[in-house]
Amino acid sequence: MITSIVLIKTSVDRVPDVAEEIASLPGVSEVYSVTGPHDLIAIVRVRRHEELAEVIPGRLSKVVGVESTETHVAFRAYSQHDLEAAFAIGLDA
Repeated sequence: MITSIVLIKTSVDRVPDVAEEIASLPGVSEVYSVTGPHDLIAIVRVRRHEELAEVIPGRLSKVVGVESTETHVAFRAYSQHDLEAAFAIGLDA
């Protein structure tokens, strides 16, 4: 699974609407409203790199109110949740 983090700038008056529309797109697993220079962060998960082009510039960037995007592709995931699950394997609760 390929994970991308997409930083999104939107029209200020459309943030909630844009977030909901982006969240409904195939390949988008989560959308966060955030503080800072960007308005939203979307997590995109796809099986092949080619699908990133379909999801991000093909659909996400075309949502009315999206002004710009900046995409970061993850190389590896590190998660405390995953580590706890791995250490719990074989232990009785």
